[in-house]
Amino acid sequence: MATDTQLSSGRMALGGRISVVTGGSRGIGFAIAAALVGAGGRVVITGRDQGQLDAAQADLQKSAAERDAVHAVRADVRSAREAAGAIDTAVRRFGGLDVLVNNAGVGLFAEVEGLSVADWDQVIGTNLSGVFYCCHAALPHLRSRGGGWIINISSLAGKNSFAGGAAYCASKAGLNAFSESLMQEVRHDNIRVSYIMPGSVSTGFSGRGAGGEADWKIAPADIAEIVVDLITFPARSLPSRIELRPSRPPTGSKK
Repeated sequence: MATDTQLSSGRMALGGRISVVTGGSRGIGFAIAAALVGAGGRVVITGRDQGQLDAAQADLQKSAAERDAVHAVRADVRSAREAAGAIDTAVRRFGGLDVLVNNAGVGLFAEVEGLSVADWDQVIGTNLSGVFYCCHAALPHLRSRGGGWIINISSLAGKNSFAGGAAYCASKAGLNAFSESLMQEVRHDNIRVSYIMPGSVSTGFSGRGAGGEADWKIAPADIAEIVVDLITFPARSLPSRIELRPSRPPTGSKK
């Protein structure tokens, strides 16, 4: 990844770029949106809670270099119509689309016998189908701009399965395979596809506690920095998969 000096100059190149960040009202998505806005970009964030979206939009706008650089859209990516609506809103409001960050995710954990059909559908619908819906809607707009980026936020759970995580692990393994296939389909259209696979991140994901309670975990800002680095990466190269782990997890941890 780039040094601080390189980031300061490289991030200037984000000025004017238009991004959609799903699940952008909190956690990793909020950190990514903040980094993009702070770099001079214009961002549409999505989420399902209008109150959280309104608060996030107000906070993000404070660090924006441009007035009205942030717009929040209430959308559930499990709905193809709502996912497409979020993409269309970005195009109408800002004039195009350059970057799609598929971050919206759900983690519901139970052994298969005790996992409800509704919970399975929610996890797969959000973490996998939702990515397809957003990509399907975004690709024509990225092509019309001469290229762009699709960055999918996956997880090390996509390759390291564990008991009680069948739905979540399956959704992330599917996301990894989807990303690999899509990357090969669109690379010659100057659309670069990458997926980031973090280990344990310090957020309140899946109700497992608020960020900051475990200093050894990855900070959301670390993932946001990777996203900015990817977007400003030399066009001749494609970092298509990135694994990110805590430097010093508890002894015995695989994360």
